[in-house]
Amino acid sequence: MVNIRAHHFVCMQGFQGYGYSDVFVKRMNEMVKYIKENPKDKIRIVNYCDEICSMCKNNTNGICESWEDVNCMDKKLLSRLNLKNEQEVIIEDIINLVEQEFKSFQDAYHICGNCSWSEKCLWILKFSRGYEKNN
Repeated sequence: MVNIRAHHFVCMQGFQGYGYSDVFVKRMNEMVKYIKENPKDKIRIVNYCDEICSMCKNNTNGICESWEDVNCMDKKLLSRLNLKNEQEVIIEDIINLVEQEFKSFQDAYHICGNCSWSEKCLWILKFSRGYEKNN
């Protein structure tokens, strides 16, 4: 079973090819493809380094150097979705859950506001465009 860090599940929905390195981008593309092609598969949502982290420059021997910020995003997402660390979920169920729970820029910003990729994230941008129109 594939482990996916809680916040990475949102990252994959907004990913458009940017990353820390070519190998990181390649791994993220592989995981995005897997998610799209296997909506009925189960994954394990975790709050520690996962398959995507294996290619991240911030991963040092399985420990995230950005642990504090990243862990905070994971905890917020798990709490918002009423999920627990290491819970197994069906991919399409979590996609639907994210779509149900996150409907505004404020919702997205609460989870991802401190992310260094938020300016390039399609998931954040779809909400921020609506936010800009409404304010």
